[in-house]
Amino acid sequence: MNNVFVYCEIEEGQVADVSLELLTKGRKLADDLKCELEAIVIGADLKGVEKQIMPYGVDTVWIASDKRLYPYTTLPHTSIIVKLFGEEKPQIALMGATSIGRDLGPRVSSALHSGLTADCTSLIIGDHEDKKNNKVYKDLLYQIRPAFGGNIVATIVNPDCRPQMATVREGVMKKEILSDAYKGKVKQLDVEKYVNAEDFIVKVIERHMEASKVNIKNAGIIIAGGYGVGSKDNFDKLYELADVIGAEVGASRAAVDAGYASHERQIGQTGVTVRPKLYIACGISGQIQHTAGMEESSMVIAINTDKNAPINNFADYIITGDIADVIPKMIKQYKENTK
Repeated sequence: MNNVFVYCEIEEGQVADVSLELLTKGRKLADDLKCELEAIVIGADLKGVEKQIMPYGVDTVWIASDKRLYPYTTLPHTSIIVKLFGEEKPQIALMGATSIGRDLGPRVSSALHSGLTADCTSLIIGDHEDKKNNKVYKDLLYQIRPAFGGNIVATIVNPDCRPQMATVREGVMKKEILSDAYKGKVKQLDVEKYVNAEDFIVKVIERHMEASKVNIKNAGIIIAGGYGVGSKDNFDKLYELADVIGAEVGASRAAVDAGYASHERQIGQTGVTVRPKLYIACGISGQIQHTAGMEESSMVIAINTDKNAPINNFADYIITGDIADVIPKMIKQYKENTK
């Protein structure tokens, strides 16, 4: 009762990174609320899956294992979670903002009349004062996300309905093991009691999945280009620098829309979230839609002709100049000064 729940996605026997990131955040929220952290895993052949989950500080792992539950289909997963949440009554429920989470979350929240905040960039516990009704609510979940096209950052609270539900994109939260020795409880669910025969009306006959050729999320160094790079030829200079220093190339949405880079390289609110050791922003103005995806970078170098560009507020080092001039000089200097 009143615990924090995380729905864990499974792919080929592995818990998804976004779910492990949410378990890390969930542990912190549970500590703030002085309650327990629980996880639910739904799929097939889940023996030993708790060993991947408990080190993140999970007190209870609920497992629903049935060959009909993998791969994911909407109806049975929804039925299991809705009924389990109805029994356990969590105060917070978190899911990844993935294709699965974006399908499952709204259905669960609608069935429970709880509401849902999508694509959160931060989750913290705080109080809320309703001055109109002269009420003070303690220990609510602040669901923080960009709003109105990314022009403002909104803090959303849900004072009256439970659970407080939110989805978070992969890479937004840090993934940290609490203790390899952490011991929680495992509770097996009797699937037949949580689903109806008609929940399995949809069957997955074949799956075709193409692995991403770009690994921006785990890159230690990222060189990102924006619309200010000016042309696809100038953008190619970023690839030259990346080859020299062992980096990955990313892009802002404006650069992707202009055809300078593919969507899989897009960083920001509508792309991927990254936290590299070094982020070199080239020709990027620094609007909130982009900075939401890279603000956790350890070090930021901004290269821009506009010395007043908002990205400079995030930068540790600022180079004011044209990409076409600066990048070749960086390549030359790196080659001359590196063995």
